[in-house]
Amino acid sequence: MASLDDLAFFQRLARAGSLTATARELGLSLSAVSKRLKQLEARLGVSLASRTTRRLTLTPEGERYLLKGTAILEELAELEEALGAQRAELSGPLKINATFGFGRRHVAPLLSRFCARHPGVEGALELTNFPLSLGDLGVDLAIRVGEPPDSRLVARRILANRRVLCAAPAHVASMPRLENPADLAGHACLVLRENDSDYAVWRFRRRDGGEEQAVKVSGPLASNDGEVIVGLALAGHGVMLRSWWDVHPLLARGELVELLPEWQGVAADFHAVYRQARHVPGRIRAFVELLQRELPCRVAALPE
Repeated sequence: MASLDDLAFFQRLARAGSLTATARELGLSLSAVSKRLKQLEARLGVSLASRTTRRLTLTPEGERYLLKGTAILEELAELEEALGAQRAELSGPLKINATFGFGRRHVAPLLSRFCARHPGVEGALELTNFPLSLGDLGVDLAIRVGEPPDSRLVARRILANRRVLCAAPAHVASMPRLENPADLAGHACLVLRENDSDYAVWRFRRRDGGEEQAVKVSGPLASNDGEVIVGLALAGHGVMLRSWWDVHPLLARGELVELLPEWQGVAADFHAVYRQARHVPGRIRAFVELLQRELPCRVAALPE
């Protein structure tokens, strides 16, 4: 059993990426985590990682120990679950990464409900402006817009979504004529800054599925936060391209008006992304199922 405990400890250490993060997650002192790693290395007779308090880099022996050890732990979990030992109650850590707006409004309430139903689950929601890789901070599950390019990851669609071009009625009444996406080059556009560029590229496709257009846009106001962009649009400062999940209540109340309805912003479906493995922990599978079931009830369906 000590060896299995060591495997689990080292897996957590590798995913956390540093001694400090592991100590925080386990509720131990930094010295206790460092001592345990030294004891493990002494027992095995090899160096598993080079480390500072901020960063941990696995040696080739550490990589092998992690790879083989993870397979052993997954087989054990699969066996126990098949025997029904874990079927009655889900338990264990569940660390999720999502963007600030979507995470606050939708993921957090569902995680709250999930953990209330399964008190053995140790839920943690990490919100960031930009997506984290699953290796960062030991993330088990990530909420992403679009399919992940990494084929080693599993992506389950949890919500259909697309971008919507819109503005406040007062701004629409006073802005220059807008007949097609190319005209946006002469409009005050509210740019969501995701890099150091002075402009953004907005992409559209005709609703009939034909022509596509990509337009460089800019404007006098920009932000790196989506909620700020929505606030600026509501105040009449310009045109924005935002996700349907975010703006559909404002469109329904008439606080925003959709522009160029014959054109659609590109699809931006949400996916729950997790590592491809022989055995996916039941808590991850159950939470993904909850997202798939509940999110379509929280966000109005996309118009045809």
